[in-house]
Amino acid sequence: MSENQNFVDYVKIYCKSGDGGPGSSHFRREKYVPKGGPDGGDGGRGGHIILVGNKQLWTLLHLKYKKHVKADSGKTGEGGRRTGKSGSDIYLEVPLGTVAKDAESGETLFEITRDGEERILLHGGMGGLGNENFKTATNQAPTHAQPGIPGIESIVTLELKILADVGLVGFPNAGKSTLLAALSAARPEIGAYPFTTLKPNLGIVSYHDNKSFVMADIPGIIEGAHEGKGLGHRFLRHIERNSILLFMVASDVDDIKKEYDILLNELKMYNPELLNKERVLAITKADLVDDELIKLLKKTLPKKVDVVYISAMTNYNLDKLKDVLWKKMNS
Repeated sequence: MSENQNFVDYVKIYCKSGDGGPGSSHFRREKYVPKGGPDGGDGGRGGHIILVGNKQLWTLLHLKYKKHVKADSGKTGEGGRRTGKSGSDIYLEVPLGTVAKDAESGETLFEITRDGEERILLHGGMGGLGNENFKTATNQAPTHAQPGIPGIESIVTLELKILADVGLVGFPNAGKSTLLAALSAARPEIGAYPFTTLKPNLGIVSYHDNKSFVMADIPGIIEGAHEGKGLGHRFLRHIERNSILLFMVASDVDDIKKEYDILLNELKMYNPELLNKERVLAITKADLVDDELIKLLKKTLPKKVDVVYISAMTNYNLDKLKDVLWKKMNS
């Protein structure tokens, strides 16, 4: 199985929390207490289904084939006011950045962002009350005990948003995979055709004095991606978690600013908050342009954005790019 196949960022699972145990209808019976009162205990709680954040995980692969998750039911209450045993909870470990959603409504339930964070996905049913709870002045010997409350059945989706310091944003074939391969030990598939990157790749980029940062190569987006065209929403969501967005436009396109503006608009249409992130523009394939052309291009470039001309093939200005990104991350 290739590294790409090992990256799974979306799973759908049928889940059912445990049923609550029934309460007990029981009367105290001892040798010298022939008419003891009701002492039926409550039923045990059904098992919860719980998500737990684990910073060591980078993918949902381990849950890909887990189509059904069902927690245990609580046990029946017992005499002597003894509560039934609760059903065992089920814990599902997930990477940080995992978003839980209701598959039918699309409603976001919560997001796991911290290592060790626990969130209940589905609550187990409450145990029923035993008959001792129903004793009154006029009914000293109730036989009624409650059944337990059923658990919850639901189909949930888990979606992973990549946690990275720098996210690469660009059209297909903008050179993002080439840059990631040049800056890190990551070896993404590289090809001269659109949509080479079908899964996000992560790379650790080394910096001075043993420092490093994480860069994510996010699959190329096209005009209309916010509407789900091309590879659409599935990949745009990864950008939400990056602290800096590195826009990449090739130097040989007809209009660099136009391409940049289209990319920016796609992000805005998807989630306007993305525009609050720090941005850097890398103009790739800089080995194809000379100083005179760079001067001419400067007038057409977007304002208030740091611009770095780079060539991943020749390593031109890659150290400068790392300096700019590091300064942005730590400013």
